Amino acid sequence: MKAIVCMQYGTPEQLQLRDVPAPVPKDRQVLVRVHATTVNDYDWSMVIGRPRIYRLFFGLFRPRRPIPGMELAGVVEALGSKATKWRVGDKVYGDTSNGGLGTFAEFVSVPEDELRRIPEGLSFVEAAAVPHALELAYQAVVGLGKLKDKERVLINGGGGGVGTFALQLAKRQGCTVWGVDTGEKLKAMTAMGFDRVIDYKQQDFTQLGERFDLVVDARTKRSAGDLARAIAPGGRYVTVGGDPGRLIALLLARWFGRRNMHILALRSNKNLDDLAPMLSSSALKPVIDGPYEFQELPRLIRRFGEGLHTGKVVVRVVK
Repeated sequence: MKAIVCMQYGTPEQLQLRDVPAPVPKDRQVLVRVHATTVNDYDWSMVIGRPRIYRLFFGLFRPRRPIPGMELAGVVEALGSKATKWRVGDKVYGDTSNGGLGTFAEFVSVPEDELRRIPEGLSFVEAAAVPHALELAYQAVVGLGKLKDKERVLINGGGGGVGTFALQLAKRQGCTVWGVDTGEKLKAMTAMGFDRVIDYKQQDFTQLGERFDLVVDARTKRSAGDLARAIAPGGRYVTVGGDPGRLIALLLARWFGRRNMHILALRSNKNLDDLAPMLSSSALKPVIDGPYEFQELPRLIRRFGEGLHTGKVVVRVVK
């Protein structure tokens, strides 16, 4: 099979498209033919090997798993000897970060419990853009954030995959939503329905004198003290990822009394079946950057890492 391979840490441009052996599914795994995949923070960090602390998970000197990718939509091709949940030919999708990594390939073996059935009416390209971003947004906004109707919401990183889903969830509850990002994303964010957009290169949202009932942070580059200035009395702050040092500092701040500041520990694919009717009816829609062709992945990882994308970067593996 063809796969994008990362043999050493470095720039995305050093990635190679290679022919490699197709995986064989173990007992409770299924083999999926990947029709579409996406680019995520995991892929950018795994390829460049930074922040360096992540190498404790990726591999100290080179990636232990040389094929990036952690999200897919595709078709079940074969079953492991003890796999019972799926049948050959089923159309599935999912965030495969709990053991099914390596989706930048024509085939990948995935634990059967990591997959969900693609909602009716979604294409492979649309489905691939959903699992990771929607779950982060839903668990941040509805789960930890406990959003109420007509609240004031700020989404830092509003133009990415998580931010665009968080906007839709908040708007369903009649909320006023501000978004923070930069560049060409700002025009797109206004068109999507953000009530106000802030260019973080021009303004610091913690210095505006505005306070919000819920802040969802996909960047996490500010201190707990700075962030507190943007939170209204009784408000909540939820981070879904960002600078590891800031995340550790937020954890300490929570231990020392800032109980309204939360760090999301994602439960992959947990709510996808419950949200499927909204996806089928287009009440929730992924914002797609692409779709692009498989061989473009090195360039697209660079595009993602530099923050030039809007929504989810989606790649077609099968034309």
